[in-house]
Amino acid sequence: MTLRTHLTPERIAAHTASGHWPGRLITDDLDLAADRTPARTAVVDSHRSTDHARLREEVDLCAFALLDLGVRPGDVVSFQLPNRTEWIVLHLAATRIGAVSHPVIPAHREREVGFALRLARSKVLVVPRTFRGFDHVAMVERMRPDLPDLEHVVVVPDAGEPAPEGTRPWSDLVADRGRDPATLAALRPEPDDLTLLIFTSGTTGEPKGVMHTHNTLAAALEPLPARLGHGPDSVLHMASTFAHLTGLLYGVRLALMLGATGVYQEVWDPARFADLVERHRITSTSAATPFLQDVLSLPDLGGRDLSSLRTFCCMGAPIPRVLLRRARTELPGAAVVGGWGQTENALVTLGSPDDPEHKIVETDGRPWPGMSVRVVDDAGTPLPSGEEGRLQVRGPFLFAGYAERPDLTEASYEDGWFDTGDLASVDADGYVGIRGRTKDVIIRGGENIPVVYVENVLSEHPAIDTVAVVAVSDPRLQERACAVVTLQEGTRGLTLEDLRAFLADQGVAKPYWPERVEVVESLPRTPSGKIQKFRLRQDLEKGGAGPAD
Repeated sequence: MTLRTHLTPERIAAHTASGHWPGRLITDDLDLAADRTPARTAVVDSHRSTDHARLREEVDLCAFALLDLGVRPGDVVSFQLPNRTEWIVLHLAATRIGAVSHPVIPAHREREVGFALRLARSKVLVVPRTFRGFDHVAMVERMRPDLPDLEHVVVVPDAGEPAPEGTRPWSDLVADRGRDPATLAALRPEPDDLTLLIFTSGTTGEPKGVMHTHNTLAAALEPLPARLGHGPDSVLHMASTFAHLTGLLYGVRLALMLGATGVYQEVWDPARFADLVERHRITSTSAATPFLQDVLSLPDLGGRDLSSLRTFCCMGAPIPRVLLRRARTELPGAAVVGGWGQTENALVTLGSPDDPEHKIVETDGRPWPGMSVRVVDDAGTPLPSGEEGRLQVRGPFLFAGYAERPDLTEASYEDGWFDTGDLASVDADGYVGIRGRTKDVIIRGGENIPVVYVENVLSEHPAIDTVAVVAVSDPRLQERACAVVTLQEGTRGLTLEDLRAFLADQGVAKPYWPERVEVVESLPRTPSGKIQKFRLRQDLEKGGAGPAD
């Protein structure tokens, strides 16, 4: 099956004529870097360092291996890997032959992974043997009877262990087959072809498969180096998973586009980050705002040499004024800037290192060149600057539609503008301030928790009659999830441990698990029967979740 994008000839012509769609592939950037600076370090992960020349060699070997496995242009290659060189090699190899990369978040489990693989009809899946104590191969075996399109499972084994029976080892994908890399040129995809299928937490009860082309991803990176001062000598750090657009774009692809060095963490650890800055002279990182707080809370921060750090880009949560002032004192060489974006539209806004303090803490930056934003009321009428309303965007970064969901794609637009689901205002200088959300989602440390999805799973619990998952504020993570439930008649109680055990049995990713449960006699509702979540939030902030009047 080949996934179809929802691009129109008019949109392609407009963005190409404007110059915002450069017609360049990320593999073009790899080839240029390998030719110009073959010995420069391209990737540093927790296991090894790889220069540009060796990276290209592994990519070409992997591209031939995928062809030998039957992967053809338009086919989907799925991989659930941590932030390692193998992840990057797979993405680039799939790009080389016109296949579609489908990265899977490492923390996701059967429910999320199975849904995505079935929709994508993936031919190949690459997983680690284990990661953070979880057996990924066993999970795949449990799912495989329900994945008729999955032909090959490739395993990145633990050190010193062979690949399990019925799978292929990663070494098979980078074995020398004696092929001429020049023959791959004939498979070079067109810039408007689909290259990425990446799932985002839905508010409709199921994840949404966001589709991006080579051009939409390239456009999202084009203006960034000038605003932040990046270049080929930059050393870029990323700890967010590559399976999020933040990690993929501003970790993997930005470093390749610049011909620079990328330094990556599999698991966030602020002390390890400080070690990496000192060792590799990291110049920039992009992360959720709590990561900055973690760094500033290091007990030995004053004795660390973090002088190479020039920018710390915070995304997914506001930057508190006190945190910004601490950063200016304790990380004096690093400019802290905030930004806002989504899987559907990449980073739409970003601050500048020379922005005044009030712009950094009160807004989420200015739109990139080519991206337009507007704020409208409930009737779709544009509002003047300073007034709060629904935030809508349009421009060259926007995605190419939701996979297999043309109805959902069409419903997401209004008069050619993509409705983000966020509430915002735009000031007189064009800076955007995100004020809240119109969609039912919780943001925990920059990670979206799909509320409807979690509620749907919890409603299957035999003890639960009704459930509402709502946000409670948190000083570090911005929000945490609380499940407010009523119980079936005759049920004596429900603990947080009961709830978590049930979600684990259902194969729900641990980051989606509520961190608090409140049992109530009834839930507050509107006259039409809709649960009034705003009242639950108010009650929880006061220390409890009261019943309806």
